Amino acid sequence: MAAKTDIKQDIKQSKPFEHTSAEAIVALLRTADEIKRRLSEVTSQLDITPQQYNVLRILRGAGKEGLPTLEIGKRMIERSPGITRLIDRMEKKRLVQRKRSGSDRRCIPCFITQKGLDVLDQLERPILKLQSNIEAHMSTAELSKLIDLLDEMRK
Repeated sequence: MAAKTDIKQDIKQSKPFEHTSAEAIVALLRTADEIKRRLSEVTSQLDITPQQYNVLRILRGAGKEGLPTLEIGKRMIERSPGITRLIDRMEKKRLVQRKRSGSDRRCIPCFITQKGLDVLDQLERPILKLQSNIEAHMSTAELSKLIDLLDEMRK
């Protein structure tokens, strides 16, 4: 196992943080950036971004009903004001498709395509490996506690 380092060592900061909350924020942001970078390395192998991966998972979970663009945006982990452009790019890659509703012409639900499902299938093993790497460093109890603490922080 790697030697333990704290956030001050990681960012090469010599002075102590003024507040523990500032240190917690920096540690959280640095950790999120590291995980996002690793996820990006995995998803880029199939020419998609972590945000596109998130959209594909959301649409797979929505099933045959699909979801309107704004609802997808609300469900995303990293909310993006450019959700329409993101969906446009995914549609060009034929990962998703939009179908106008017969009953409500204003609502245009998005659906995952077979190609999108295939991409998710291909990413399953590398994503599980990424998750296993996290689980190798933290127990289930520690991960559950972390989830609780993060939920509390978001309040």
